[in-house]
Amino acid sequence: MICLFNKVNEVINLIISLRSPILRQTCVLYCLLLCFLLTNANTALAVKESSDLLKQPVTEIKVSLGNAANELKFEPNNLEFITGKRYLLRLNNPSQLKHYFTAKDFADGIWTQKLEAGKVEIKGAIHELELKPGAEAEWVFVALKPGKYGLRCPIPGHTEAGMTGEIVVH
Repeated sequence: MICLFNKVNEVINLIISLRSPILRQTCVLYCLLLCFLLTNANTALAVKESSDLLKQPVTEIKVSLGNAANELKFEPNNLEFITGKRYLLRLNNPSQLKHYFTAKDFADGIWTQKLEAGKVEIKGAIHELELKPGAEAEWVFVALKPGKYGLRCPIPGHTEAGMTGEIVVH
């Protein structure tokens, strides 16, 4: 991007140095037209990409927060995703305790299409989910940023008891 700005700056300096006002105006018009065409092309590509993502089938992954024996763990506790793919993360809490699904850095590196919990659909930035006993949630997203991310339940004593995991995005 910096390289592009440097080139634009060079073109502007070249246009300014032209002595003929008509030639200067013609160059400015061509530059404006070129910028307009490039902007529209980028917008069209972004719209096409996002509509392609929504047409992509979802890969479903189920995660339990705790279990019926009230063990403090995520099942499974190692999750793997691929960038650019659409996922449905189906979360449930079969235990008698409330639990959190907390993975802020992971959540910052995805695009959330929607999150459904009960009769509520949530859109936008999501960093943490609290699931009360018996609760279920469906999180539809696209992984965007590769990396390794920590997963934990921050309720006092839960992380220390082993309610942790790892999320890897390739």
